[in-house]
Amino acid sequence: MILEPGLAIADVHGLLVGKIKDYFASAGKQRAVLGLSGGIDSALVAALAADALGPENVHGILMPSEFSSLGSVTDSIELANNLGVGYDIVPIEKIYKRSMIEMIRWFELGKWSVAQENIQARIRGMILMTWSNRFDALLLNTSNKSELFTGYGTLYGDLCGAIMVIADLYKLQVYELARYENTLHGKEVIPESILVKAPSAELRPNQKDSDSLPEYEQLDPVLHALCEEELPPEEVVARGTDAELVERIVRLKKGAAFKVMQIPPVLTVGSHPIVPAFKQL
Repeated sequence: MILEPGLAIADVHGLLVGKIKDYFASAGKQRAVLGLSGGIDSALVAALAADALGPENVHGILMPSEFSSLGSVTDSIELANNLGVGYDIVPIEKIYKRSMIEMIRWFELGKWSVAQENIQARIRGMILMTWSNRFDALLLNTSNKSELFTGYGTLYGDLCGAIMVIADLYKLQVYELARYENTLHGKEVIPESILVKAPSAELRPNQKDSDSLPEYEQLDPVLHALCEEELPPEEVVARGTDAELVERIVRLKKGAAFKVMQIPPVLTVGSHPIVPAFKQL
């Protein structure tokens, strides 16, 4: 796991839990809500929130679509039960199909568009913000640093929230901190099925993160070199990294800049956060 010099995984956990507590105390709020997708990011954020606020103050919402696997639903329910947090299931298929009917003139029959993925993400954002408003809770964002740097997220959809809990952690760090959560609790609070499944946004049939991004084992070291070490791309290549890979990641990072400028405040654990100082917590 790539960390700041002298910073152990227990320190990262303690920093995030403490900052969640401080943020909620400052905002005068007790309850948190988040979307549970069956993936590693939402699982870790749910566990951190339960550690910080108590499971009775954390609520998950499962929002399956026609593209969601059964395992994503069952894994989310198992996670919620393991943590002792409440949850609701709000299917989005009917809302999505109705939205497509109203906007069908903008789409080409039989040809998939990323806009269809973004519609689903924004429907989920609307549902989460509705629960947040209705029950006086703060929405926890579940995006990680690898996704944010490469633009793998939907503005006003899965990028919405009151705070970004794990936005200063790369994807590989998310996995390690999730495993630490299980060690810390002395039991499997985050199911092994979540820890081993291939990452997917499940916004189209058989989707995987690697359809849009390099594998995280390739992506994260390059991002770390570019961002944490502040190396120019040519020096990353000189270290032995494939030039086309570095060029692709730099292109993704540049294209994501307009999204990064609009994200919620980030809980930081390192010295090179993704956002300017005024958005760091």
